Amino acid sequence: MKNNFKGYFLVFSITCTFHAHASINEYIYPYSSPSYSNYGTIGLVQMPSARFQPEASLALSWSHNDPYIRGSLIAYPFDWAEISYQYTDINNALYSDSPLFSGNQSFKDKSFDAKFRLAQESTFLPSIAVDGRDIAGTGVFSSEYIVASKMIGHIDFSLGIGWGTLSGNSITNPLERISSRFKTREKLGDSQGGEFQFNTFFSGPAGLFGGLEWYIPNAHGARFKIEYDGTNYLEEGFTELNSFVLERIRPASSKVNASFVYPLSNSLHLKFGYTKGNTLNFGFSYFGNFRKRNAIVPKNDPVAKVPNKDIVKRITSKEDILLYKATLKYLSERDFYVQKVNIAKNELSVMYSQSKYENYAMAAGRVTSILNDISPSYIDSFTLVNTNGGIDMHQIEIPRADFNRFKEYKYTTPLKREVAIKSPALDPSYEFTPQSIFPSLFWKINPALRTQVGGPNGFFFGDIRLGGHAEVLFKRNFSIVSSASIGLIDTFDTLKNQPNSILPHVRTDIVAFLKESRKFAIQNLQANYYIKPSKDLFVKLSGGILEEMFGGIGFETLYRPFDKNFAIGAELWSVKKRKFNQRLQFQDYETVTGYINYYYREPRSQILLAVKAGKFLAKDSGFNIDFSRRFKSGLRMGAFFAVTDISKEEFGEGSFDKGFYFFLPIDTFFNFYTKGEVGFGLRPITRDGAAFLNHSHHLWGVTDQAQLGNITRDWDTFYD
Repeated sequence: MKNNFKGYFLVFSITCTFHAHASINEYIYPYSSPSYSNYGTIGLVQMPSARFQPEASLALSWSHNDPYIRGSLIAYPFDWAEISYQYTDINNALYSDSPLFSGNQSFKDKSFDAKFRLAQESTFLPSIAVDGRDIAGTGVFSSEYIVASKMIGHIDFSLGIGWGTLSGNSITNPLERISSRFKTREKLGDSQGGEFQFNTFFSGPAGLFGGLEWYIPNAHGARFKIEYDGTNYLEEGFTELNSFVLERIRPASSKVNASFVYPLSNSLHLKFGYTKGNTLNFGFSYFGNFRKRNAIVPKNDPVAKVPNKDIVKRITSKEDILLYKATLKYLSERDFYVQKVNIAKNELSVMYSQSKYENYAMAAGRVTSILNDISPSYIDSFTLVNTNGGIDMHQIEIPRADFNRFKEYKYTTPLKREVAIKSPALDPSYEFTPQSIFPSLFWKINPALRTQVGGPNGFFFGDIRLGGHAEVLFKRNFSIVSSASIGLIDTFDTLKNQPNSILPHVRTDIVAFLKESRKFAIQNLQANYYIKPSKDLFVKLSGGILEEMFGGIGFETLYRPFDKNFAIGAELWSVKKRKFNQRLQFQDYETVTGYINYYYREPRSQILLAVKAGKFLAKDSGFNIDFSRRFKSGLRMGAFFAVTDISKEEFGEGSFDKGFYFFLPIDTFFNFYTKGEVGFGLRPITRDGAAFLNHSHHLWGVTDQAQLGNITRDWDTFYD
């Protein structure tokens, strides 16, 4: 009987398992993406879960849960990692312990979170994640937790154990059995923050929390959440001992919280809830995934075909000069700028530059397609040399027969085996060179936005401007680039700044720069001269207004082997601080700054390590380490930290420089291709330590096309 019972139970369990998987599609399709908690990360009402968005996702979450108004920016560099920045307005406390200085400004708290998946959910086992909340902030919300989540039918269950502010349902810390260090939790001390308090992690009393997320049947992803709150409200936020607290946080009358989530789409969620037995709350969240190309707007920008190509071929077969002129005409009409052309026996060689495509393989494919349409039959191979800044970057040799053989079905993999991709030879000879008129002027006008995000006076300050960008080309490798803007409207009036840094104010005067340049500003006026002394060595000489806060002269050099994944370089600059109005005048402060730069990109994951070591703008010495990852869409997301030889006291609030950022190609938002990117960067505190010069046209970016892996990673788009 017992054996029969076990058998029946096994069959029942398997049947339920299959039913559970079916239920997911039946009940939560089409809007099934994870939802966000009031805290700003994926979770229940207040409590976290072990759920993640897919890698290459970005999310924005906002909630109002008195006394907290919280905005969160969340990034997912991997399927198993959630990195978030929290900005919280705590409206029951003044900005500082000085009412005169605070005015009507409430306290603003900034913090970083990092959650990692330890185990992936399977048929019988849950997903498990570990997280550190407020790991480098003031410690107002400092906590750690381990949580497990399991989907059963159309209900997602979560159960976890937390420390710090998540120890409200107190139990003995199980880690005490490992070490007595975990028995008590040290206070974080002052409210400045900025350090990783490793000695407090997973220490002190622990607490349990849990809940469920019920996907309502046939409601297109609408869901109801209920949880047992593990927050220790006596530890969270501020107590009456803080002189700048206006009133105590309303104590909880219940540990049960509930909320309703209504998805307007798979990406946009609205939420309404009730917490602590006495507080209504609401908010929204939005996420997008940028793993694939054209993730937002599909492209409708095919290569323009050559009309009457058979007639064109007959004409170009008569004389080489006619083929040259056709090459110049049809490439320039399609945004490819011919530098040189040569015809040697049966080979057509074209040196070109372009400023439309971030994808170098696609650009080469479109050039090849045009040449194929206009070249007479005796041309059996094409050699393409791509340039940037007047310097040769890469060379692709393409057999014409193979190009046409694989073209119909876009078989890029076999084509790749037939082509040769290499570093160009130095000073190759060309028969045809277009008559260029120097100096040449290129310019554009576009709207511009300057922002101050996450400051003590408010979350966002900014201005809308009319910006102009111009480049005067005196030679192919010598130019002057400039950027200027006129202010139209801004919100800087109430923006305050009282730099208290004992270091030279190389960055903490940012508010003065923003305010005094609100009518007109010159962001950049820089002369650049590029040299390529040898096949893999690049040099840039620059002078002028190098960035918004500094001008001067200097040079940069970079050794970047074409078929390797690393590069090493150096730079040296003599600079002077600009006046706050961002015109052509300078202040008295001047310094010499320089660095050794090292880069390594792991080809499979596209993770880039960038290390900068040397002397920074405030005359401190140290290093900056930057990790970033690039996805097929062109999205880059990364994080950095810097340590120099100044003390924590000298650095000031934050203790050391750190932050994260992301950049998206501009054409993500359009149905046509265009170069450029738009991004967003966050650091808890803007300080003067570890500040380096942000001169334009860094050689690492200029030479991006001079690396084999950066061409082959997008080879599948060659025929697009």
